[in-house]
Amino acid sequence: MEEGARRRGGSEKATDGPDQPAEGGVGLKKEIGLVSACGIIVGNIIGSGIFVSPKGVLENAGSVGLALLVWIITGLITAVGALCYAELGVTIPKSGGDYSYVKDIFGGLAGFLRLWIAVLVIYPTNQAVIALTFANYVLHPLFPTCLAPEGGLRLLAGVCLLLLTWVNCASVRWATRVQDIFTAGKLLALALIIIMGIVQICKGHYYWLEPRHAFESFAQVDVGMVALAFLQGSFAYGGWNFLNYVTEELVDPYRNLPRAIFISIPLVTFVYVFANVAYVTAMSPQELLASNAVAVTFGEKLLGVMAWIMPISVALSTFGGVNGSLFTSSRLFFAGAREGHLPSLLAMIHMQRCTPIPALLFTCLSTLLMLVTSDIYTLINYVGFINYLFYGVTVAGQIVLRWRQAHMARPIKVSLFFPVLYLLFWAFLLLFSLWSEPVVCGVGLAIMLTGVPVYGLGVAWHHKPPAVYTCLAAVTRVTQKLCGVVYPEMEPPDPERTEQLEPMCNTGDPDKPHD
Repeated sequence: MEEGARRRGGSEKATDGPDQPAEGGVGLKKEIGLVSACGIIVGNIIGSGIFVSPKGVLENAGSVGLALLVWIITGLITAVGALCYAELGVTIPKSGGDYSYVKDIFGGLAGFLRLWIAVLVIYPTNQAVIALTFANYVLHPLFPTCLAPEGGLRLLAGVCLLLLTWVNCASVRWATRVQDIFTAGKLLALALIIIMGIVQICKGHYYWLEPRHAFESFAQVDVGMVALAFLQGSFAYGGWNFLNYVTEELVDPYRNLPRAIFISIPLVTFVYVFANVAYVTAMSPQELLASNAVAVTFGEKLLGVMAWIMPISVALSTFGGVNGSLFTSSRLFFAGAREGHLPSLLAMIHMQRCTPIPALLFTCLSTLLMLVTSDIYTLINYVGFINYLFYGVTVAGQIVLRWRQAHMARPIKVSLFFPVLYLLFWAFLLLFSLWSEPVVCGVGLAIMLTGVPVYGLGVAWHHKPPAVYTCLAAVTRVTQKLCGVVYPEMEPPDPERTEQLEPMCNTGDPDKPHD
């Protein structure tokens, strides 16, 4: 079943189902419109951070005014990076985001290392932390005077992951609707915060927004501290590139990809800046830095009996964040398997629902494993540097591609000023990270480099023992039958793509030579 599907480019026809007509070949469906595209970007950027702890930027900036400038400048730089990714997204119109771009521009090993660090640590840890934050705020009313039991938190986080994995497996439409609804919910909660801030300003509570007070330093500030504030701000905008992971499911990507970016990044920047403005109308910088959940404290000060809205908002925000991360990360793993960098089983989709069920189950399982570990936050610190490293590598690839293939069709073409500006900002933060935390960055690099021998054995080694292929074939056939999945149809057929599936994932005749 598997071999035949791959040889024909996954050309089996699906039976009638809820999401797939009988006449069409099996393939990823273009069901992500402009609204859902904006929901993916906004929903993945805005997690629990702006509700729980926006104090990282303020603490390192040393003054309210400088902190607000950091939020604005970081938003502008994020928009620049997103524009660069928009050009890459329509020039190399494949799902997988920066993994696909790095692989096509710098080669298989570079792309594999990006995929390896994402599969091994980045997505499982991020999803586990967001799910745990969701569980913490859901259980908070039951344990108002103490911490919720650790076991209960992990159990509820696991239930959240399983429920959302089921939704994503069932239908792309369902998953995008969940994303749209919960993104709208978190934006309404933030709109409430911003409106209350405006009311406070109208009442005259703007002491810390007056220029003479806004730039009044409450801590000693130097270049290193300001750089750290920018680094914290950049991490808060993380997720701006997630729409590129689902390019093949985007309706009219040449128009909707840049439109979604033009709408979403300014919207997030506006929300971040004015939410922080609202916070300082009700709290002094010292009170804000002392709070472990700023939005909750803000609600307690201004909402009275309605203060419960804030913890509920955080819970809803994180629930939507888990959904968005599952949706996009499964597409990254799907793209990696399709390119031959992960077992080819992960490149299969359901015959009727057109969802990458094996990739979703793999994402869910790896996250559940992270939930039972005790070093999640340590791992995030180690690989945060690597994640940011690949942003710069990808944007550098845009310049390399302009030089190598100057006449390549580019439906969107931005000025080279933008990638150069982004790389200058990126190099500044990267060098500061190396200087301030060399051990953490070194461990992150070491984790990434463990992918080199894996690439050699799994991808570059073509002449594996026949038993390896026999075993993979057996596992793949059983999983296909259980999940009802086949290889997606590729249009137009790409013989090179079939060859790319061979090194790691060939499950055909084990006696056939693998050149």
